[in-house]
Amino acid sequence: MHKSGFVNIIGNPNVGKSTLMNALVGEKLSIITSKAQTTRHRIMGIVSSEDFQIVYSDTPGILKPSYKLQESMMKFVTGAVADADVILYVTDTVERGERSAEIIDRIRQSGVPAIVVINKIDLTTPEALEALVDKWQGELPEARIVPASAKENFNIEGLFKTILDLLPEGPAFYPKDTLTDKTLRFFASEIIREKILRFYDKEIPYCCEIEIESYKEEPAIDRIAATIYVARDSQKGILIGHKGEKLKRVGQAAREDMEEFLGKKVFLQLFVKVSDDWRNNERQLRRFGYELE
Repeated sequence: MHKSGFVNIIGNPNVGKSTLMNALVGEKLSIITSKAQTTRHRIMGIVSSEDFQIVYSDTPGILKPSYKLQESMMKFVTGAVADADVILYVTDTVERGERSAEIIDRIRQSGVPAIVVINKIDLTTPEALEALVDKWQGELPEARIVPASAKENFNIEGLFKTILDLLPEGPAFYPKDTLTDKTLRFFASEIIREKILRFYDKEIPYCCEIEIESYKEEPAIDRIAATIYVARDSQKGILIGHKGEKLKRVGQAAREDMEEFLGKKVFLQLFVKVSDDWRNNERQLRRFGYELE
């Protein structure tokens, strides 16, 4: 008997969806930072064995869109409810669930097997956790409730066994050695964006988008040129910094992570350009790989 299916990870910002995805896949495929709204695309991570294949999808955090970029991000979320074989709804021990009432209702009506993962249980007490389990059992009576801590790698194996139990029978969707549906270009751009999220505050990280202009693979080194797009001229100056020092720091940290990810040397060039209000520009959003109506 061979099991396979799409396991889609959904939840509010900052509940640990990306950390959970990376823990389940065993590879760092999704950006992890302390900032909210770090995931913009739907990222697949594929885990295969002789008798199963699980295709995980990390999705952006649920939010009320303020511009066209966020509208596209929410399309990834609603699509993830519709095409899942198993839904992982991730909450944690401190969040309030009002923002996700519409998505929870969609999950309830979908008829898709669901698992509510109560993440970050290392930050609560047994009594409070018991109350949360009761709350979520009331919200989604048909769902399995699995307490876990993705950061501490606690009960990830138990969660995996629950997923496997709910997975339908079927053949593999991808070759068994496939890890993800994304390209090296995509991961290079995500590594750069992660460094911007780490090194800059306020609106700067949310106003940046990365485009890989060229990616040349050579036997001993990969040569990558990337452009960081910002929405306004003032943001360009902040991003580059005095005598280019801030941009140099981003480039150095990104290059080091790329070398670790690829297992080889990387030559990275970074450029900064202004694309006026690109988050509301449909042509630019399509160019950056976002889906629109």
